Amino acid sequence: MASTTEHEVDPTEIDPIWTTSRTARQIYALGEVDKTDAPGDNLPQGEERSEQFVLEVSEYFERLDSIQVAIRSSLAHIRHSRIAPSAINAPPPGFVPPSLGVGLPADGNVLQTNRGLQEERVERDAWKGILDALTRLKDARDQEFRQNSQSGPSANGVHG
Repeated sequence: MASTTEHEVDPTEIDPIWTTSRTARQIYALGEVDKTDAPGDNLPQGEERSEQFVLEVSEYFERLDSIQVAIRSSLAHIRHSRIAPSAINAPPPGFVPPSLGVGLPADGNVLQTNRGLQEERVERDAWKGILDALTRLKDARDQEFRQNSQSGPSANGVHG
């Protein structure tokens, strides 16, 4: 009866090239695997064994092929959904990008062509702040006007 310890090799007897890396050790270990079938494997013998091998390998490669097709189609779908071709426009001839980065497209206003995206955002936020302040001021004046008109003409300083 053969035991597994008979197949083990003393590490000092192994050629040093096989101990240089993890991959080399794995290749060496694969070379040491027993290449005979165990009696309980129930594997076919002879020509039937070759046919079984061909069937197993064919199934394996069909599965790999379906996986790579799925991966490729998924990647193509992701690429297509990320950037629409119509969104990619070439800059006009002679275009020199501003020093602070590319900004929003200009509406024909030549004064705004040298602003970067951050400057555009700051200006946008400033205008929103101005609009918000003016809206609150108008609402406060409207409320004051309504209060004055409800309390009568004496509240306005008019005596009758």
